[in-house]
Amino acid sequence: MLPEARAAMVEALARWANPSSPHADGRAARAELEDARSRIAAALDWPGHVIFTSGASEAIAIGLGRAKAGRIVTSPVEHDSVLRVTPGAERLEVDGEGILFSLRHPRAGGDPSPALFPAAASEMDSRLRGNDGNKEKILLAIQHVNNETGVIQPLDAFPRDDAILFADCAQSAGKLPLPDADMIAISAHKFGGPPGVGALLLRDLALIEPSGGQEQGYRMGTENLPGILAMAAALEARSEWISTAADLRVRLDAAVEAVGGEVVARDAPRIPSIASYRMPGLSARAQLIQFDLAGISVSAGSACSSGSLKPSHVLSAMGWDEAAAGEVVRVSFGPQTGEADIDRFLSSWTAMAERARR
Repeated sequence: MLPEARAAMVEALARWANPSSPHADGRAARAELEDARSRIAAALDWPGHVIFTSGASEAIAIGLGRAKAGRIVTSPVEHDSVLRVTPGAERLEVDGEGILFSLRHPRAGGDPSPALFPAAASEMDSRLRGNDGNKEKILLAIQHVNNETGVIQPLDAFPRDDAILFADCAQSAGKLPLPDADMIAISAHKFGGPPGVGALLLRDLALIEPSGGQEQGYRMGTENLPGILAMAAALEARSEWISTAADLRVRLDAAVEAVGGEVVARDAPRIPSIASYRMPGLSARAQLIQFDLAGISVSAGSACSSGSLKPSHVLSAMGWDEAAAGEVVRVSFGPQTGEADIDRFLSSWTAMAERARR
């Protein structure tokens, strides 16, 4: 957590009251809640509504589960929380870099938002038609930044006509500008806020069915006011560390390749805060154990599923075979990451790679 978020949360815990209570303390809490809602919208430059949730996973469940749409179209590289609630959805294909429809793009390098060429409108148009050839109201659910590879999906380049665009922005909110979407899911702990709080951003409340209860009747349960105030503080804190992380990741990419490693999606536009690397000849499980013994915390794929170390559905969709995908670890960069951390990681990586080649 960022210091600003921690301080805001501690202060809020000392005077917490239920924002739905009619007494004076409750009314004061409601005023703070609504002020935080406005602050979060302003920090994200979001013109629509903000519905507070327990995190991005709940925001995804609400948005996709209660959307007023005929069918859902998504991709095979989405977060598990999307795949779980869309079991019968059409999955669009990605290329070897993890980009939908083989979008052409220049090499990303350390730039978190390189220029992209738009997809062919006719190709997208054909995919968004029903079996009878007629267009229907669909919900296009696509992740803005992949949580395993860091690949930035060029959402604003999609010629989606009147499709409803749901963007999972858990990894990009607070780091990159939000895409032009109708619904967006965010999670506070991804940008320095506390765990257990997030939001569903809605351009129009009429996009989803109401449920009754709190949050204007769109989400039941008492709001986590201390977490919400901490989330607002995190978004308002400076995020210049992203440019530092970009430089560090470029350095780490080059060093990993220099000792025989492979950078996943190296030529795709990638956010500076995530990178995935393959070490040929050594399983991710063995790498995690050795990194952990060295005091280095990394993961294999998504942190939400890495405990099981199951094959990555993301890498599989990108064309990786199971053996190669099983040698990939994910590295995250944050505000506190510095040159010394990169040096220590590279020292461990190099030693492991040399032993794996023997």
